[in-house]
Amino acid sequence: MDSIIVKGNGPLSGEVPIAGAKNTCLKLMCAALLSDEPLTLTNVPRLSDVATLGSLLESLGCEVARLADGRAMMISSADVTNLTAHYDIVRKLRASFNVLGPLVGRFGEAVVSLPGGCAIGARKVDLHLTALEALGATIDLREGYVHATAKNGLKGAEISFPFVSVGATENALCAAVLAKGTTVLRNAAREPDTVALAHCLQGMGADIEGAGTDTIVIRGVDRLHATTHRVIADRIELGTYMIAPAIAGGSVELIGGSRAIVAALADKLEEAGVEIVETDRGLSVSHKTGRVRAVDVTTAPFPGFPTDLQAQMMALMCTADGVATLEETIFENRFMHAPELIRMGAKIDVHGGTAKVTGVVQLRGAPVMATDLRASVSLILAGLAAEGETRVNRVYHLDRGYERVEEKLSGLGAQIERVADHG
Repeated sequence: MDSIIVKGNGPLSGEVPIAGAKNTCLKLMCAALLSDEPLTLTNVPRLSDVATLGSLLESLGCEVARLADGRAMMISSADVTNLTAHYDIVRKLRASFNVLGPLVGRFGEAVVSLPGGCAIGARKVDLHLTALEALGATIDLREGYVHATAKNGLKGAEISFPFVSVGATENALCAAVLAKGTTVLRNAAREPDTVALAHCLQGMGADIEGAGTDTIVIRGVDRLHATTHRVIADRIELGTYMIAPAIAGGSVELIGGSRAIVAALADKLEEAGVEIVETDRGLSVSHKTGRVRAVDVTTAPFPGFPTDLQAQMMALMCTADGVATLEETIFENRFMHAPELIRMGAKIDVHGGTAKVTGVVQLRGAPVMATDLRASVSLILAGLAAEGETRVNRVYHLDRGYERVEEKLSGLGAQIERVADHG
């Protein structure tokens, strides 16, 4: 199991190419199940989560081919022979559950394992299932599997989500594109990933209006066809590398970045004293001298502050001037990085879904343990600003969502290396 060693050594400088969005890519891969013609994706991130979902699709009978040095992928679902997504794969990757909508939408049946436990909270799938039932599917839960059938096909319906759910919106969207009649999704997710999925489905021939708003209208079509679609930039990777020069100092240009997809973070960083400028190639982020100012953050569905950037923002606030309050409203148990940051000298007081962070002048390097994907990178960011050496253990989480993080940071002048643990 690998570890990453970081030594705080001053300001960062240079440029970082932002990879394709993991969350977008995974949902687009699931959408390939909706057609018997191939879906080709470009700007595909090279991540373990992408490989895991590729294995699941292959287990269903899809052909998955990586092209162009892994930066493109062709998925053919012409010969799907198996409609069961087994636990041994689904448990590794929650996004695997989003094969449910496409399978029921196209084939009228599916057996998909429940995702199981998650380190950052329960993350229930009730809304996914009630949406499919509204579309006419019969749902039966047996031995940890969802058995969904729609023998006469799905039918359009009005679905009002009681709260915003990205996964449920996307599963319902995929299920509805081949349903008979019109489906209206109310209180739908507005995330860039959801909009990108809708655009890809439109490229395949789906009739969708309203993506990016809280009401999406889908008029069912008889079939979808082949298309090629480029995966959008990963806004969470973008946000992470925006925070890097804010915490370590320096100036970094993020190639392929766009303020529109990280506006809530950009606003908070500017409030903290960080300079952000849009360039011809992306975003330039600079923080030259002194500590940033403490700012309060509350996570919320898009266009609010992303829960997936809360851990990284907490790391920044650990060295800020003042006291910051971070409120987590999306997932429970998402402050597990706080005890590890405290090991580095941070002053953090957690009560339920709220963390009070009192900034310190200097963090100290320490051995720490990654508890989940975003927590792992928050500890690396903290290490950039810490005195001495920080060793982040259990970084296999990191490889699920960040492509070559040590190479990208070392290219900016950071002193960082990956080491293999033995024994």
